Amino acid sequence: MPLEIRELVIKTTVSGEGSTNTQQPGQSDNSGANQEQEIAMIVEKVLQILKEKTER
Repeated sequence: MPLEIRELVIKTTVSGEGSTNTQQPGQSDNSGANQEQEIAMIVEKVLQILKEKTER
């Protein structure tokens, strides 16, 4: 019998203590403008997904 998950809740805690660098070798650090563009793109994708879910 298949199992259908209707709601998935993910909780996380972000702490400002102990900053660690998880950047992979060979990756460049994002500039402020580039980072803002990336955030805007991610927000747009999330909004599009939410819109698609409400249309169903």
